[in-house]
Formats: sequence, C-alpha cells, structure tokens
Amino acid sequence: MKTTVNLKKQFNYVLAVFLALNICSKLMAQEKKAVDLKDFKIIIEHTEDGIKMQGVEGSAWIYLSFDLNNDRSQAVDEYGAIILEEASSVKDKNLADFLFTVTRTEDGLKLKGLEGTAWTDLSFSLGKNHKQAIDQNGMTSLN
Repeated sequence: MKTTVNLKKQFNYVLAVFLALNICSKLMAQEKKAVDLKDFKIIIEHTEDGIKMQGVEGSAWIYLSFDLNNDRSQAVDEYGAIILEEASSVKDKNLADFLFTVTRTEDGLKLKGLEGTAWTDLSFSLGKNHKQAIDQNGMTSLN
C-alpha cells in the first residue's frame, strides 16, 4: 500500500512540474513574439469604392487602394497589396515585416494577422468614409 501512495505522490509531482514548464514556455513564446515585432502604422478608410490605406510607418508604400466585393479578401504586406500565395520572402531591415488579409464585413472590416502582428483576428465597425488606424498591436489612435 505504501508503494501505491508514493507512486501517486510522485505522479502528481511530475504532472505539476510538467504543467508549470508548459505554461512558462507558452508565456516566454508570447513575450518573444511581442518583442520581435517591428513597428508599423496604417490608416484604413472605408470608401465608396472599397478600401483605401495610408502607410504611415513601417511600409514601403504610402497609399494603397483596392476594391473588396463578394466577400473577397486582400492580402497586404510591407510592400503593398499582394496575392497571398506569392508573399515576398525579401526582408528589409528598414521596414516592418507584416502580412495580413482584409475582408469587408456587413458593418466594417475583418483583418487576419498572418505575420508581424500581435493580433491574429481584428474586427471593427467602420462606416463609409470613416478611418481607423492599426499597428502591430491592434487598433490605435489616428494621431
């Protein structure tokens, strides 16, 4: 009987150590991801014709516009509007390395962060001719 009790205690101890290590490794991975992000800032405007973006910081482009009809998504990286499957592997140390898709929703936009963002999904209401700024961490002020 003592052997069974000792095995249970040892199993519980090993399980607790395993869970603690797992939690710590996930926290360190999240912290590293936030530290590795480069700054970028983009102002998005919902226009009558589609989407207009202004690259304020971290992008090679200054203005970018495209139409988003029929629930179509558009991929955007630091070099501009791209075909997702043809994303550039070229890295420029003076630019942020980001990649996300933009999809129009019924009342605004849905962005899916694929690279270089702390966010994976970002949705917000955006009326026609209204603007919203985003950065590597999510929604931010227009200033």
